[in-house]
Amino acid sequence: MNRTVNVLVVGAGPAGLAAAARLAAAGAGRVEVLERERTAGGVPRHCARPGFGADARGRALDGPGYARRALRAALRAGATVRTGVSATGWAGPLTLDVTAPTGLEQIRARTVVLATGARERPLGARLVPGSRPAGVLTTGELQQLLPPGRTRQEPVGRRAVVVGGEAVARGAVRTLRAAGVQVVAVVSEHPARPRAFGPVPVLTDTIVTELRGRGRLTGVVVRGGDGRAHVLRCDTVVLTGDWIPDHELPRAGGLPLAPGTRGPVTDSAFRTAEPGVFAVGNLLHGGEPAQTAAAEGRAVAVAVLDRLAGRPWPGGGVPVTTAGPLRRVTPGLLGTEPVTLLVRPERRLVRPLLTLAQDGSPLRRERLRGTLDPGRPLRLAPRWTDGVDPAGGPVVLGAEE
Repeated sequence: MNRTVNVLVVGAGPAGLAAAARLAAAGAGRVEVLERERTAGGVPRHCARPGFGADARGRALDGPGYARRALRAALRAGATVRTGVSATGWAGPLTLDVTAPTGLEQIRARTVVLATGARERPLGARLVPGSRPAGVLTTGELQQLLPPGRTRQEPVGRRAVVVGGEAVARGAVRTLRAAGVQVVAVVSEHPARPRAFGPVPVLTDTIVTELRGRGRLTGVVVRGGDGRAHVLRCDTVVLTGDWIPDHELPRAGGLPLAPGTRGPVTDSAFRTAEPGVFAVGNLLHGGEPAQTAAAEGRAVAVAVLDRLAGRPWPGGGVPVTTAGPLRRVTPGLLGTEPVTLLVRPERRLVRPLLTLAQDGSPLRRERLRGTLDPGRPLRLAPRWTDGVDPAGGPVVLGAEE
């Protein structure tokens, strides 16, 4: 079956649903959202904890509530949301091959918004030495085994170690404890806030060096910053974070990927190198909060509507990359207008000196007063980019301690 839509959104997480709601409400025509999972809403629907804003009555929203609200907003605006439907490849610049329960389709769109989000790095790619017994999970696998309201079952075990120090690790601790699983410790190679994990011991500046057990996990070997190693007895370990953009579709379409994020390169309006194709949310950077992804989904509507109105595709831009201990920066292209940069470091930096240079010439130097942490993004105001020459060479953002 071949069809044509005005806007095709791939991914019904926070970014995709926010984009669909804004575009449908703005009169973009037929807006269709494809979601390969059975339920729309993305990662938040697994996060049964507060921290997702409030509803119209001021009551705190948990992740499932946030996901339901986002879906309702898209549907009420007039968007079509199809679940259990996968975009498998490109049949043309703006035409996608789609697999649906009813069979194979080709959908041609006037504009495509890629919002496929991010996933955790699989266990095999994390290079943790030792055997691969049962009981070694990622956060996503834990959420599948223990959805909200379900009690402990055998694959999860009775004693768990959680690895990671970001918000997703806190969510894993809550999920495990709510299911009656004892959390032996949280292990983080970065600084973490012990109070955020309640009564659970937090081992900072510590890494897991070995998984032990045959058939079932029996423990993990950890090493602290002082070089000493010891064993934590457990039958489950949850490896959290380490997000990578779900970029198979952009790669299949030949879109350039940013070296720091492995998400598609976009400009400040979320345009990719392919005219008519946009990318938003954690597909660009991975691991940012739902509210950040949703804000990008709403923001992309301006450029999508411009495209639908027949305005020219700018193309080009000045590439921006990171150097030193900085992990990634978005957007990957700078245009004529100053923009906010979203930055994350590889490791904790105390009062770092940030530098911005173009063609080897310094544009800005500023020492931060506080700490730059891998678990929290840094937003650099547009003044940081107001000196960039749109006709110049690459821009490099670096950091010195």
